[in-house]
Amino acid sequence: MSGPRLMLTSLVAGLLMLPSLAAVAAGKCDRLVVTGSPDAPPYLWRDPQDPKHLMGASADLLKEAATQMGVKIELLFAGKRSQALEEVRSGRMDMLADTPLNASELESLDFIHPPIAQNEIMVWTRVGHVQPFNALADLHGHPGAISEKTRVSTAFDNAIKEHLSVEKQPTLTQAFQKLMLGQVEFVLAGRYAGMALAQTLGMDKDLLVQPLPLDRPGLYLALSFNSACNDSWLRGQLAKKMTELAASSRSSEAVTRNLELWKAQLQQPTSATHQ
Repeated sequence: MSGPRLMLTSLVAGLLMLPSLAAVAAGKCDRLVVTGSPDAPPYLWRDPQDPKHLMGASADLLKEAATQMGVKIELLFAGKRSQALEEVRSGRMDMLADTPLNASELESLDFIHPPIAQNEIMVWTRVGHVQPFNALADLHGHPGAISEKTRVSTAFDNAIKEHLSVEKQPTLTQAFQKLMLGQVEFVLAGRYAGMALAQTLGMDKDLLVQPLPLDRPGLYLALSFNSACNDSWLRGQLAKKMTELAASSRSSEAVTRNLELWKAQLQQPTSATHQ
């Protein structure tokens, strides 16, 4: 076979192989190891029946999306929030399932838009409190509390530090207890976490949630730059699935379902003190 004909034959054969190579590339990662915060119910928390794994609304939604994509997901407990972040940064795990958008992490993580969920941060007061707390400015000069586990947006966190007198408590239970004792005038807490805990602690008749959220931090999927699974196909598919979720009611259904699960767990004697 002459040189030009041989070259043409090789080129045609190479072009014919391209679709199969693309398919191999797209399917090179059939399993994602995912982690996240172990203390962010109803979105994500450690499964008391299987402590090596995480459960919650974000876990359910991610598993649903992954099934449609033909990718297996394993949601593993990796320690506290900072440890989970380091596991993903290093590439030892592939993805975070529930991280706020943080500019400092853009050098190590690909954030998938839109967020998998949004957490509404509400103002909680005692029933009968007459001071209106409908805006950040209304809280100026009033002592408040927030759980160390409550995640807010970067802008709102900066506003709290600059303008408000808010003390951090180890748990939301302790923050609510200070509110009940009159040691603070308000607590900043997620809508659903606050609702479930107030009911479980028997405080729901004594505590009132203000009508408007002050912050709505998005909780994002974030792929590690160092993950072997991080490619354009996976990022595109995840973004497509998150867009579909945002346009449907499945996210709110997952939150409602997992809120009930978490409340049932809180009612067990050893659970409530850890929230």
